[in-house]
Amino acid sequence: MSITLTSGELELLGKELDTIRQDVLDDRGARDAAYIRRLVRVQRGLELGGRAMLMGRRSRTSWLLGTAALTVAKVLDNMEIGHNVLHGQWDWMRDPKIHSSTWEWDHVTPAAQWKRAHNDTHHRFTNIIGQDNDLGYGIMRVDEAQPWQPRYLAQPAWNFVTACIFEYGIAMFDLDLGDHIRDKRTMTPEKKAEVRVALVKARKQLTKDFVFYPALSGRAWKSTLAANATANLLRNLWSHSVIMCGHFPEGVQAFEQESLDRNETRGQWYLRQMLGSANISGPRSLHLMTGNLSHQIEHHIFPDLPSNRYFEIAPRVRAVFDRFDLTYNSRPLVRQVASAWHKVVRLSLPNGWLAETNRRNLLPQLRRLTVRPA
Repeated sequence: MSITLTSGELELLGKELDTIRQDVLDDRGARDAAYIRRLVRVQRGLELGGRAMLMGRRSRTSWLLGTAALTVAKVLDNMEIGHNVLHGQWDWMRDPKIHSSTWEWDHVTPAAQWKRAHNDTHHRFTNIIGQDNDLGYGIMRVDEAQPWQPRYLAQPAWNFVTACIFEYGIAMFDLDLGDHIRDKRTMTPEKKAEVRVALVKARKQLTKDFVFYPALSGRAWKSTLAANATANLLRNLWSHSVIMCGHFPEGVQAFEQESLDRNETRGQWYLRQMLGSANISGPRSLHLMTGNLSHQIEHHIFPDLPSNRYFEIAPRVRAVFDRFDLTYNSRPLVRQVASAWHKVVRLSLPNGWLAETNRRNLLPQLRRLTVRPA
């Protein structure tokens, strides 16, 4: 199915989505502020409770409960709180305790470095091969148009390793270390300073989880260390899966820089975000644990809106897709994860060795898409 929207239709699409965005901006207020403040309290309570249950001598049940509470706390801190606070979604509250300029999260990547790589680069160059590091994290083949090389056979294994150490992988590509290694670049003094800041943050995180809290547990330090390692691993696997579901399943489009123009209209930018994102369907509890990135389409269209509003506006956004005969890519979690992994394996092989699922011919429309100027 090819998509052929006229310039007038693209302008109308942009106006319809602008209206949805403005409706939320006009309505946000006390209930939104109460939501994020309550969530921060819950997250901190879960972390303190989990840490307390992991102190001293304990039963198997208390270890499992403490590890589960700590895992949920870490997921909430990274996904629904940290990611969205650092996007500036709550800056309008003018609360210095919940503001993108002051927030630091339980993650090895320093907040300032993540904001530059994620907010300024990923959301600007969404799914553009060679410019969006979130697309394959700079180590994977992400589109059939990329020439196949034997090294890509290892990408399923690389992807699994990346999932296990996901926060460290993010820290490395937020620093553009992969580009420096591949291109044999010499680090500038500014880049060396960034690396030092990242190493300091990583040391603090490692000390907190693998030295300080185990030491507080006395003779039970091994058990606490195992619980902290388990919570970090589960948080990494979960966040990697959620992000893969939003960017990499079959049907999500990648774009080649040479086919894009820099004079992009608002409607064209919206359309690129719509074609380059996918959602996860499920209950409200799932949306909470994904940081509402289960609404990746809505997030990429409106990255500055409070995340608790994505669920509310999703039906209106989907109606826009329907009116313009666009496919709203949304599946349950298991199906979306399976689709993303299928694509990882398929693109690790030469073209044609493994069939693509949900194949659609979008090339006529992709040639119309452009990159919004800085």
